[in-house]
Amino acid sequence: MSKLRLLASPRSAGRRLRFGGEELEVEALDERSFGGVDIALFSAGKVISKPFAPIAVRAGAYVIDNSSCFRMDPSVALVTPEVNGDVLDAINAPCIVANPNCSTIVALVAVTPLHRAATVTRMVVSTYQAASGAGAAAMAELEQQARDWSADRPLQTEIFKRQYLFNVFSHNTTIGPDGYNEEETKLLTETRKMWNDDQVRVAATCVRVPVLRAHSESINLTFARPLTEDRAREILATAPGVRVVDDRAGNRFPEPLDAAGRDEILVGRIRADRSQDPGMGLELFVCGDQIRKGAALNAVQIAERLLNRLTQPARADAAGLRQDRPVASGAPRSARC
Repeated sequence: MSKLRLLASPRSAGRRLRFGGEELEVEALDERSFGGVDIALFSAGKVISKPFAPIAVRAGAYVIDNSSCFRMDPSVALVTPEVNGDVLDAINAPCIVANPNCSTIVALVAVTPLHRAATVTRMVVSTYQAASGAGAAAMAELEQQARDWSADRPLQTEIFKRQYLFNVFSHNTTIGPDGYNEEETKLLTETRKMWNDDQVRVAATCVRVPVLRAHSESINLTFARPLTEDRAREILATAPGVRVVDDRAGNRFPEPLDAAGRDEILVGRIRADRSQDPGMGLELFVCGDQIRKGAALNAVQIAERLLNRLTQPARADAAGLRQDRPVASGAPRSARC
């Protein structure tokens, strides 16, 4: 692979962006955009992914989609490499691979190593989600509210239709008839799919907090087999994509300010759940940059794993890959999660 192409709406066509020391011109997306493309990274929402991802696959591209469009399609792999990257090894023809929701990624990168060791039977999650999950406009409005508050001016409330500064409120997705919002439901359905376990029980409460970037999550676990907090700490210390921040003496644990801009998920407050039998439950607090690991980085990791496998000499010819074929990417947008 030696070429990157940027695709977006006709409105953005002609813009020039720098990547890897090279200046690239944005092209208008249409049905002919994917000829000769090996991997297409989609990050433009369901409205674009639904019609164009299948077109890209038919043109011979492996599609990595960051929208929610295909996540629960039983024919589409839902992948976080640290959690279930092995499913990518079974892919041998162009198809769609879905990026999970950011909250699910943050939780499961931290919890899956413990699940492998002792089998999680129940997970209770409370999320504290940053403005960045709702896009750049939400971040800008939070900053503007801080300025307006300081100047004793009326606060702008265009994005969430309420004061965000100094406030906490239910995640701004649709509430279903069962009382759960979409973000909470995703944590259940996506966890079951990625763990290939329809019996694991997941309960979630998702809220917005006045933080600019990086989501936090309080996680309570119940195990099928005993797991001590000391053993859990050992497992997490060597887990891929995890950084343990668990300084009890200094009262230093994961914080969104520290997680912002990092690849790793920060894990701390590792302690036994005293309400459960000894060894059968743990409490964790985790923070992760949901734009980075919760969206962009996860997609890139999927692409890297596919490329590493598919460009091996023994498989490249069979897969029809040529080293001069490009990767296509939708123009950057803030992930909505």
